[in-house]
Amino acid sequence: MQKSPAPTPGARQGRKSAQKKPVQKRPTYSIEAVDNALQLLQLLRDGGTLRLKDAAEELGVAPSTAHRLLAMLVYRGFAVQDETRRYVPGPAMGVGPAGLSWTRLLRSLAQPHMELLSAQLNETVNLMVRVGTKVRFLATVEGTNVLRVGDRQGTVLPANKTSGGKAILAELDPPMIQQLFRSNNAEISGDTIAEEDFPAFLRELDSVRSNGFAANFEGTEDGVSALGMALHNRHGNVVGAISVATPATRFRAVFDGGLVAALRETCRQLEIDIAANPAEPD
Repeated sequence: MQKSPAPTPGARQGRKSAQKKPVQKRPTYSIEAVDNALQLLQLLRDGGTLRLKDAAEELGVAPSTAHRLLAMLVYRGFAVQDETRRYVPGPAMGVGPAGLSWTRLLRSLAQPHMELLSAQLNETVNLMVRVGTKVRFLATVEGTNVLRVGDRQGTVLPANKTSGGKAILAELDPPMIQQLFRSNNAEISGDTIAEEDFPAFLRELDSVRSNGFAANFEGTEDGVSALGMALHNRHGNVVGAISVATPATRFRAVFDGGLVAALRETCRQLEIDIAANPAEPD
Protein backbone atom coordinates (compact mmCIF):
# COMPACT_ATOMS: atom_id res chain seq x y z
CA MET A 1 0.00 0.00 0.00
CA GLN A 2 1.39 3.36 -0.95
CA LYS A 3 1.77 5.73 1.97
CA SER A 4 0.42 9.24 1.71
CA PRO A 5 3.08 11.92 2.03
CA ALA A 6 3.35 13.49 5.46
CA PRO A 7 1.71 16.91 5.67
CA THR A 8 4.05 19.86 5.70
CA PRO A 9 4.08 22.23 8.71
CA GLY A 10 2.14 24.74 6.65
CA ALA A 11 -0.48 22.17 5.75
CA ARG A 12 -0.79 21.08 9.38
CA GLN A 13 -1.24 24.68 10.43
CA GLY A 14 -3.86 25.24 7.71
CA ARG A 15 -5.78 22.14 8.78
CA LYS A 16 -5.67 23.18 12.41
CA SER A 17 -6.99 26.63 11.51
CA ALA A 18 -9.81 25.13 9.48
CA GLN A 19 -10.86 22.95 12.39
CA LYS A 20 -10.93 25.72 14.95
CA LYS A 21 -12.94 28.83 14.26
CA PRO A 22 -12.37 31.87 16.44
CA VAL A 23 -15.10 32.86 18.88
CA GLN A 24 -17.03 35.89 17.74
CA LYS A 25 -15.72 39.04 19.40
CA ARG A 26 -17.95 41.73 20.83
CA PRO A 27 -18.20 44.66 18.38
CA THR A 28 -16.20 47.71 19.35
CA TYR A 29 -19.18 50.02 18.99
CA SER A 30 -21.87 47.84 20.52
CA ILE A 31 -25.24 49.39 21.40
CA GLU A 32 -26.26 48.27 24.87
CA ALA A 33 -30.03 48.49 24.33
CA VAL A 34 -29.81 46.44 21.13
CA ASP A 35 -27.58 43.89 22.82
CA ASN A 36 -30.02 43.60 25.74
CA ALA A 37 -32.95 43.08 23.37
CA LEU A 38 -31.04 40.37 21.51
CA GLN A 39 -30.21 38.67 24.80
CA LEU A 40 -33.91 38.64 25.66
CA LEU A 41 -34.65 37.02 22.31
CA GLN A 42 -32.08 34.33 23.07
CA LEU A 43 -33.59 33.75 26.51
CA LEU A 44 -37.06 33.37 25.00
CA ARG A 45 -35.78 31.09 22.27
CA ASP A 46 -33.82 28.81 24.57
CA GLY A 47 -36.08 28.85 27.62
CA GLY A 48 -39.54 29.12 26.13
CA THR A 49 -40.84 31.41 28.90
CA LEU A 50 -39.45 34.44 30.70
CA ARG A 51 -40.56 36.38 33.75
CA LEU A 52 -39.95 40.10 34.04
CA LYS A 53 -37.82 39.81 37.18
CA ASP A 54 -35.72 37.04 35.60
CA ALA A 55 -35.18 39.19 32.51
CA ALA A 56 -34.01 42.09 34.68
CA GLU A 57 -31.64 39.85 36.62
CA GLU A 58 -30.18 38.28 33.48
CA LEU A 59 -29.47 41.68 31.95
CA GLY A 60 -28.43 43.35 35.18
CA VAL A 61 -30.91 46.19 34.66
CA ALA A 62 -33.86 47.62 36.55
CA PRO A 63 -37.23 45.89 36.08
CA SER A 64 -38.57 49.06 34.46
CA THR A 65 -35.84 48.87 31.82
CA ALA A 66 -36.48 45.19 31.20
CA HIS A 67 -40.21 45.95 30.91
CA ARG A 68 -39.58 48.58 28.23
CA LEU A 69 -37.41 46.19 26.23
CA LEU A 70 -39.96 43.39 26.48
CA ALA A 71 -42.74 45.80 25.52
CA MET A 72 -40.88 46.53 22.28
CA LEU A 73 -40.52 42.82 21.58
CA VAL A 74 -44.27 42.42 22.11
CA TYR A 75 -44.95 45.41 19.84
CA ARG A 76 -42.86 43.88 17.05
CA GLY A 77 -44.38 40.43 17.54
CA PHE A 78 -41.30 38.70 18.94
CA ALA A 79 -42.98 38.03 22.29
CA VAL A 80 -46.45 37.73 23.78
CA GLN A 81 -47.63 37.46 27.37
CA ASP A 82 -49.53 34.41 28.51
CA GLU A 83 -52.21 34.23 31.18
CA THR A 84 -49.60 34.21 33.97
CA ARG A 85 -48.01 37.43 32.63
CA ARG A 86 -44.92 35.53 31.54
CA TYR A 87 -43.42 36.24 28.16
CA VAL A 88 -43.30 33.52 25.52
CA PRO A 89 -41.99 33.55 21.93
CA GLY A 90 -44.27 35.51 19.63
CA PRO A 91 -45.28 34.94 16.01
CA ALA A 92 -42.29 36.81 14.60
CA MET A 93 -40.01 34.16 16.13
CA GLY A 94 -42.13 31.24 15.00
CA VAL A 95 -43.62 28.84 17.49
CA GLY A 96 -41.55 28.55 20.65
CA PRO A 97 -39.69 25.41 21.65
CA ALA A 98 -41.72 22.66 23.25
CA GLY A 99 -38.70 20.55 24.24
CA LEU A 100 -38.59 21.87 27.79
CA SER A 101 -38.01 19.63 30.79
CA TRP A 102 -41.62 19.78 31.98
CA THR A 103 -43.06 18.95 28.56
CA ARG A 104 -40.71 16.01 28.23
CA LEU A 105 -41.93 14.73 31.56
CA LEU A 106 -45.54 15.40 30.60
CA ARG A 107 -45.06 13.36 27.46
CA SER A 108 -43.44 10.54 29.42
CA LEU A 109 -46.31 10.47 31.91
CA ALA A 110 -48.94 10.60 29.18
CA GLN A 111 -47.52 7.90 26.91
CA PRO A 112 -48.87 4.80 28.73
CA HIS A 113 -52.30 6.42 29.23
CA MET A 114 -52.44 7.32 25.55
CA GLU A 115 -51.50 3.79 24.54
CA LEU A 116 -54.27 2.32 26.71
CA LEU A 117 -56.86 4.73 25.34
CA SER A 118 -55.79 4.08 21.76
CA ALA A 119 -56.01 0.33 22.31
CA GLN A 120 -59.44 0.71 23.91
CA LEU A 121 -60.90 2.81 21.09
CA ASN A 122 -58.59 1.66 18.28
CA GLU A 123 -58.26 5.31 17.28
CA THR A 124 -55.44 7.87 17.21
CA VAL A 125 -54.69 9.74 20.44
CA ASN A 126 -52.72 12.99 20.63
CA LEU A 127 -51.04 15.03 23.37
CA MET A 128 -50.63 18.76 22.83
CA VAL A 129 -49.63 21.96 24.60
CA ARG A 130 -50.47 25.56 23.79
CA VAL A 131 -47.80 28.01 22.65
CA GLY A 132 -49.43 31.40 22.20
CA THR A 133 -52.25 31.06 19.67
CA LYS A 134 -51.02 27.66 18.47
CA VAL A 135 -50.89 24.13 19.79
CA ARG A 136 -47.93 21.84 19.29
CA PHE A 137 -48.51 18.11 19.19
CA LEU A 138 -46.02 16.50 21.56
CA ALA A 139 -46.94 12.86 20.99
CA THR A 140 -49.25 10.61 18.99
CA VAL A 141 -50.34 7.01 19.42
CA GLU A 142 -52.00 5.72 16.27
CA GLY A 143 -54.87 3.28 16.12
CA THR A 144 -54.55 0.10 14.05
CA ASN A 145 -57.51 0.58 11.71
CA VAL A 146 -56.53 0.63 8.05
CA LEU A 147 -58.39 3.93 7.75
CA ARG A 148 -57.01 6.04 10.59
CA VAL A 149 -55.60 9.46 11.41
CA GLY A 150 -51.82 9.46 11.14
CA ASP A 151 -49.02 10.68 13.37
CA ARG A 152 -49.23 14.40 14.22
CA GLN A 153 -46.19 14.64 16.52
CA GLY A 154 -44.39 17.95 15.96
CA THR A 155 -47.30 19.44 14.05
CA VAL A 156 -48.30 23.02 14.90
CA LEU A 157 -51.92 24.09 14.35
CA PRO A 158 -54.13 27.04 15.35
CA ALA A 159 -55.41 26.49 18.89
CA ASN A 160 -58.84 27.87 18.01
CA LYS A 161 -59.30 25.22 15.30
CA THR A 162 -58.25 22.04 17.13
CA SER A 163 -60.32 20.18 19.73
CA GLY A 164 -57.51 20.10 22.28
CA GLY A 165 -56.65 23.72 21.62
CA LYS A 166 -60.23 24.83 22.18
CA ALA A 167 -60.36 22.78 25.40
CA ILE A 168 -57.29 24.66 26.63
CA LEU A 169 -58.53 28.07 25.48
CA ALA A 170 -61.85 27.55 27.25
CA GLU A 171 -60.01 27.70 30.58
CA LEU A 172 -58.40 31.08 29.94
CA ASP A 173 -59.88 34.33 31.19
CA PRO A 174 -61.85 36.39 28.63
CA PRO A 175 -59.25 39.22 28.59
CA MET A 176 -56.59 36.69 27.63
CA ILE A 177 -58.73 35.35 24.79
CA GLN A 178 -59.22 38.95 23.65
CA GLN A 179 -55.47 39.54 23.72
CA LEU A 180 -54.71 36.36 21.80
CA PHE A 181 -57.21 36.83 18.98
CA ARG A 182 -58.37 40.47 18.89
CA SER A 183 -55.22 42.46 19.66
CA ASN A 184 -52.45 44.10 17.65
CA ASN A 185 -50.33 41.01 18.28
CA ALA A 186 -53.03 38.88 16.67
CA GLU A 187 -53.05 41.17 13.62
CA ILE A 188 -49.27 40.95 13.29
CA SER A 189 -49.31 37.16 13.45
CA GLY A 190 -52.37 36.73 11.28
CA ASP A 191 -54.25 34.97 14.09
CA THR A 192 -57.08 37.47 14.36
CA ILE A 193 -60.60 36.11 14.62
CA ALA A 194 -62.84 38.44 12.65
CA GLU A 195 -65.00 40.75 14.73
CA GLU A 196 -68.20 39.28 13.33
CA ASP A 197 -67.01 35.72 14.17
CA PHE A 198 -65.62 36.43 17.63
CA PRO A 199 -68.97 36.30 19.57
CA ALA A 200 -69.70 32.85 18.12
CA PHE A 201 -66.22 31.69 19.12
CA LEU A 202 -66.77 32.90 22.69
CA ARG A 203 -70.09 31.04 22.79
CA GLU A 204 -68.33 27.91 21.62
CA LEU A 205 -65.81 28.24 24.46
CA ASP A 206 -68.72 28.65 26.90
CA SER A 207 -70.14 25.39 25.57
CA VAL A 208 -66.77 23.69 25.95
CA ARG A 209 -66.62 24.77 29.59
CA SER A 210 -70.13 23.45 30.21
CA ASN A 211 -69.55 20.11 28.48
CA GLY A 212 -66.00 19.52 29.63
CA PHE A 213 -64.81 18.72 26.12
CA ALA A 214 -64.31 20.33 22.72
CA ALA A 215 -64.94 19.00 19.24
CA ASN A 216 -63.35 19.64 15.86
CA PHE A 217 -65.36 18.64 12.82
CA GLU A 218 -62.94 18.84 9.89
CA GLY A 219 -61.76 22.23 11.17
CA THR A 220 -58.08 21.57 10.51
CA GLU A 221 -58.15 18.82 7.91
CA ASP A 222 -60.75 17.46 5.53
CA GLY A 223 -62.08 14.08 6.58
CA VAL A 224 -60.78 14.30 10.17
CA SER A 225 -62.79 14.96 13.32
CA ALA A 226 -61.61 14.98 16.93
CA LEU A 227 -62.67 15.37 20.52
CA GLY A 228 -60.36 16.90 23.13
CA MET A 229 -60.15 17.52 26.86
CA ALA A 230 -57.81 19.70 28.90
CA LEU A 231 -55.24 18.37 31.35
CA HIS A 232 -54.55 20.04 34.70
CA ASN A 233 -51.72 20.07 37.20
CA ARG A 234 -52.05 19.70 40.96
CA HIS A 235 -53.02 23.37 41.25
CA GLY A 236 -55.89 22.99 38.81
CA ASN A 237 -54.11 24.93 36.07
CA VAL A 238 -54.31 23.67 32.49
CA VAL A 239 -51.02 22.25 31.17
CA GLY A 240 -52.09 20.59 27.94
CA ALA A 241 -54.77 18.50 26.32
CA ILE A 242 -55.51 15.01 25.07
CA SER A 243 -57.51 14.48 21.89
CA VAL A 244 -58.89 11.48 20.05
CA ALA A 245 -58.88 11.90 16.27
CA THR A 246 -60.91 9.75 13.90
CA PRO A 247 -61.93 9.73 10.26
CA ALA A 248 -64.99 11.97 10.04
CA THR A 249 -67.09 9.10 8.72
CA ARG A 250 -66.46 7.11 11.91
CA PHE A 251 -66.68 9.87 14.51
CA ARG A 252 -70.38 9.48 15.35
CA ALA A 253 -70.03 5.74 15.95
CA VAL A 254 -66.99 6.25 18.16
CA PHE A 255 -68.73 9.07 20.05
CA ASP A 256 -71.84 6.97 20.65
CA GLY A 257 -69.62 4.08 21.73
CA GLY A 258 -68.43 5.92 24.84
CA LEU A 259 -65.72 8.27 23.60
CA VAL A 260 -66.43 11.02 26.15
CA ALA A 261 -66.38 8.69 29.15
CA ALA A 262 -63.23 6.91 27.98
CA LEU A 263 -61.35 10.16 27.33
CA ARG A 264 -62.52 11.67 30.63
CA GLU A 265 -61.26 8.63 32.58
CA THR A 266 -57.92 8.75 30.77
CA CYS A 267 -57.51 12.43 31.66
CA ARG A 268 -58.48 11.72 35.27
CA GLN A 269 -55.89 8.97 35.60
CA LEU A 270 -53.21 11.03 33.88
CA GLU A 271 -53.91 14.02 36.12
CA ILE A 272 -53.24 11.79 39.14
CA ASP A 273 -49.78 11.11 37.72
CA ILE A 274 -49.28 14.78 36.85
CA ALA A 275 -50.21 15.79 40.41
CA ALA A 276 -47.55 13.44 41.77
CA ASN A 277 -44.85 14.82 39.47
CA PRO A 278 -43.63 18.33 38.58
CA ALA A 279 -44.97 18.08 35.02
CA GLU A 280 -45.59 21.80 34.76
CA PRO A 281 -43.70 25.03 34.08
CA ASP A 282 -41.66 26.37 36.99
